[in-house]
Amino acid sequence: MEYLELNNGVKMPVEGLGTFLLSPADAEAASLVALEAGYEHIDTANAYMNEKAVGRAIAKSGIARDKIFVSTKLWPSVYEAGDAAVDATLARLGLDYVDMLILHQPVGNYLAAWKTMERAYKAGKVKALGLSNFPQDKIAEVIDAAEIKPQLVTVECHPYFTQEELRAYLKPYGIVIEAWYPLGHGDAGLMSEPVFAKLAEKYGKTPAQIILRWHTQMGFSIIPGSKNPDHIKDNAAIFDFSLTDDEMAEIAKLDGIKCYYTATEEALASYLAMRPDFDAQE
Repeated sequence: MEYLELNNGVKMPVEGLGTFLLSPADAEAASLVALEAGYEHIDTANAYMNEKAVGRAIAKSGIARDKIFVSTKLWPSVYEAGDAAVDATLARLGLDYVDMLILHQPVGNYLAAWKTMERAYKAGKVKALGLSNFPQDKIAEVIDAAEIKPQLVTVECHPYFTQEELRAYLKPYGIVIEAWYPLGHGDAGLMSEPVFAKLAEKYGKTPAQIILRWHTQMGFSIIPGSKNPDHIKDNAAIFDFSLTDDEMAEIAKLDGIKCYYTATEEALASYLAMRPDFDAQE
């Protein structure tokens, strides 16, 4: 494993397991496989409805708590729930603290929620703070209002969409970009790009492994999701080779081809209206 040092000095594993769209049973099983395969970071969220399952996997793994980096996200429906929202997510996970707590969507009273997270940070319930899916203008709004600046921003990022403008904006703050859809949402077109086929043959890796290694060399955190044990293990087998500067430059030529996610006003409004019973999860 390799690590990133966040702007508050916290050490974060550069790769983790994403549990988006995984059922509780699948999230628990995948998390156990990942931890056994050497992963040190598991990412979940209120809205994934699998926090309890991730917590069970962490407990069953037998790995010391301080050796596992746990990320979760607060959903907009709890942004105004104050300290109780943080305590509830900790209870579902069965943990005394999380390593990264993230605001999941840029809707609702996210500035009030940030103040809640700052209190949790000061109380030792949270080791680092982040934003998910926030556009640059709203990231700036949080930064301007924050006493504790974000350590991480998680957004769509992959070789077709490298977030160049956002990277430049975040760099002075030392804020890390975490890539969801690091493999382009499994896009066959991305996977079959000739540059990745060529490099996969050279290094004895798969195109997916080449792409994930590109991410880590770009300085991104990655959380590829899978419930397939072989894929989970393969996704972690990326630290025994390095791409050259010329190879990184060749991959950079793919930037700008496409992105996959657009946050429409209708979608954002629907997120705010979603109010699941998070404690009812299995």
